[in-house]
Amino acid sequence: MGRFFWGSSKGATKKSSERQDEGSDEYEGSKDQGGQRQTSAAVQDLFKKGLNKMADENLDEAIQYFDLALRLDPNLIDAWIKRGYCFFHLNNYSQAIISYDKALAIEPNNTEAWNLKALAFYKMKNYDKAIECVNRVIDIDPNDGMGWYNKACYLSLAGRVEEAIDALKRAIEIDIAYARKAVKDRDLDNIKHDIVFKRIIEVVVLEAIRMGHSNVGKIIWVTGMNRQEIEEALNSLLLKGLVVKKTGIQLGLTMGKEDQYELAPEFASRIGLEKPQTMHTDTDENRNRSKEVLERVHVFKELSEEIDKTRSSVEKGDVDAVVEHISRLVEPRFFGSILIEHVPDLHRDLRLYLIRLKDADRGKNYLNANKKDILELIAELEAKVDEKVRKSIA
Repeated sequence: MGRFFWGSSKGATKKSSERQDEGSDEYEGSKDQGGQRQTSAAVQDLFKKGLNKMADENLDEAIQYFDLALRLDPNLIDAWIKRGYCFFHLNNYSQAIISYDKALAIEPNNTEAWNLKALAFYKMKNYDKAIECVNRVIDIDPNDGMGWYNKACYLSLAGRVEEAIDALKRAIEIDIAYARKAVKDRDLDNIKHDIVFKRIIEVVVLEAIRMGHSNVGKIIWVTGMNRQEIEEALNSLLLKGLVVKKTGIQLGLTMGKEDQYELAPEFASRIGLEKPQTMHTDTDENRNRSKEVLERVHVFKELSEEIDKTRSSVEKGDVDAVVEHISRLVEPRFFGSILIEHVPDLHRDLRLYLIRLKDADRGKNYLNANKKDILELIAELEAKVDEKVRKSIA
């Protein structure tokens, strides 16, 4: 589920209030001295300083600046939310909730604040309260897939299995990506024995095959599931007639034989695939085309593996590994030329992140402060690569 991982330090509330008293005089009289325009400028200046301190992982000082901004403009929702972020990552969840409540008092339908409040309760293991908060998100936007997915996690942790399954199914109906996410999420361990969850695993396997990952090894690579889970799902899908198998196809001169799977033609037609895959024949033409396809897919497979390593490093907060893997993504001698050709905007954004992450003094802080945005960029890049794989095998 969507979470935030920042560095922590103790005593945030006391320290921030002390510094606030020291620095408040600088801005206290701005409304009287300069009027509304100067007040607004002062608020924005303080808010930006708070954001900069967050980026540097100086969360105590960030809270100080947000408090000063809120003295001048108590209705600045973003400041309340960012203040909550800081307390959250200082493990002061009660203060984080107070900040989110302040934001919600101003804007009751702010789904970000409700989601973050739910997350704070989740960290406190108060799953019932977390569910109440995420229910508000869903009431506001019934098509919020992340809201439904988080609800499934909270319900699972609370032992409410049937409700968790229903919420997860709704999330997957909104976005199939949540099925792939679910099979690796430990918060859902309590429902993974359920027969419906087995069907979700089958959906993930079907989606992997639809994207061209036609053997067990490739499906393991793209889904993160273990071989037993995948083979059980494939056997079930074969019995249902949703996939077909070709035994022992030679994958290339240096590659062994392995069973290949693809969607059954009738099923592929039913879900609207314009050009269902066909099994290779032994004709020279098909062998040549197979070789070309394998070469293209192999390149994109290696790229996807590098993306997956990058994501894992970001999630772990290992800045050295993140720098190493992003460098491989952006440098032309590795994957940079591919990204420049196909996704130049994402290549540019990765380069900008890399510059900041290479800062020996601030790289770690910058990673922690921008982890959510970096992960979103990586997810977008992964989706683009998956699209290229589908086109390569079309």
